[in-house]
Amino acid sequence: MHTLSIRERALALRKSGFSYTYISSKTGLSKSTLSGWLTEIPYTPNKETIAAFGKARAAASARRAELRQKSIQEIRKTATKDIGEVSKRDLFVFGLGLYLGEGCKSNGQVRVVNSDPSIIQAAITWFKMLGVRKDQIKIRLHLYPDNNIRQCLQFWSRTTSIPLSQFQKPQIDNRVGKKAKKMRKLPFGTVQLVVLSRGRKEYGVLFFRKIQLWNEVVLSEIRAGVV
Repeated sequence: MHTLSIRERALALRKSGFSYTYISSKTGLSKSTLSGWLTEIPYTPNKETIAAFGKARAAASARRAELRQKSIQEIRKTATKDIGEVSKRDLFVFGLGLYLGEGCKSNGQVRVVNSDPSIIQAAITWFKMLGVRKDQIKIRLHLYPDNNIRQCLQFWSRTTSIPLSQFQKPQIDNRVGKKAKKMRKLPFGTVQLVVLSRGRKEYGVLFFRKIQLWNEVVLSEIRAGVV
């Protein structure tokens, strides 16, 4: 029997007209996480929400949600027009910027670390564009005590299309300070995505050096005032 992931459950509850406060109490997710996931979901308070907050307050909340959605839609239209058609070269340079911000710059290992599914998906797409095979990708999750290990593994395997056989044993961060700070804010933890050579020398240290030099060239052009 299929069990809804925590994200799917949050989406379903919002579509059913429940408030962030209610969804947070049922899923254990922080309101900031819910806001990032659910901002664009149409929201009409249901009877339970109206009863809990009052008709006027529930209506005001729905109105704010509607205004946010309209604002985002307008901005998206402008952004789409500004970007225009995206070429393969655009994606190549985008990937360089992504690696510059989220990738490993030492130890000769090609590695990206992030908790955002869209960033991890983009990194995998970029690596594949550069000729990396799926079997060359290894993933390790960095989790916290409140994370459901099985659910996190399944979520990231679905998100990345990388089989669980290519996942290493998750690391659980039990540091007291970190636990309190990250509690409920990273429901699926953080992904450490590593590219292995798997017998292809060009994707070992040479690949790492190439990425560093690509970015070095771009940065030198920026410093020279060319861009």
